[in-house]
Amino acid sequence: MSLLYVLLPVLGGYTFTSLYLLKNPHILHKKKRSAFYCTHISHRGGCGERIESTIEAFENAVMQGTEMLEMDCHLTRDEYVVVSHDENLLRQTGQDVNISSLDFQDLPLYKERMEVLFYEGHYSTGTDRKIALLEDVFRKFPELPVSIEIKENNKRLMQKVSDLVKSYDREGTTVWASMDNTIMRECRRTNASMPYSFSMLRGVLVLLLFYTGLLPFVPLGESLLQFYLPRIMNRCVLTMRRSLFKHLAARGIQVHLFVCNEEEDIKAAIEVGATGVMTDYPTLLTTYLSTSAWSAVGTRIAFY
Repeated sequence: MSLLYVLLPVLGGYTFTSLYLLKNPHILHKKKRSAFYCTHISHRGGCGERIESTIEAFENAVMQGTEMLEMDCHLTRDEYVVVSHDENLLRQTGQDVNISSLDFQDLPLYKERMEVLFYEGHYSTGTDRKIALLEDVFRKFPELPVSIEIKENNKRLMQKVSDLVKSYDREGTTVWASMDNTIMRECRRTNASMPYSFSMLRGVLVLLLFYTGLLPFVPLGESLLQFYLPRIMNRCVLTMRRSLFKHLAARGIQVHLFVCNEEEDIKAAIEVGATGVMTDYPTLLTTYLSTSAWSAVGTRIAFY
């Protein structure tokens, strides 16, 4: 019984301190300052409106007011960094070949009509069917933030991406992204000056820290949390996630939820506390943001 008298005040004190620091993270952590802040992010360049990851898709997204392009990169046999979600091109081109086995000039064209993976039964088309060079993206959109996901532990690919980023003076506006924690560590070793997002393992760790009350005490190096929008949410979980996202935002960590391809998804992402929304349909997102009460200006003020 005497032990209980000791543990209860300690537990109560810990809980109170954790909740207080969750709401006031500036007490322990200096707020991150980013070279960019994005509320409108186009997944694979807005692949619901144009063929994914093409220059035409990126141009369309920018015309619709997107503030960040999300993409994946791979390396050709002759060491060109190209923008493609898949290393194997069967889904995208109909040819069962790997990008790494071909020279850039021999890469096949994308299909004329491609299914939108996060919106079953919907397809995109376009006049541009060429696999794009990352350098062409940097050259065409020099100021626009870009999130680059690395899917394979290829040190040469990472070095080539880093070299391009440095060459185009984009270290503050190009994000390392990877679901794989091992790959993310290698990306950071290649170029530690670039902002980086949470890997899957680190994201799970943040959730564990949050639910145990430890998160307010732990430093975080990441600048972005890019996470799937939960499809099934009860009121309790929704509230807890909102407090988590609010805490991260207060520490200067942007929270981007994806892939939001319907108005209900966009609304849900905003309500749960996302600072940014990632979509395959940039026109839809632009229309929603311009007509809803949630404005980019208001969010920026809250963020900073």
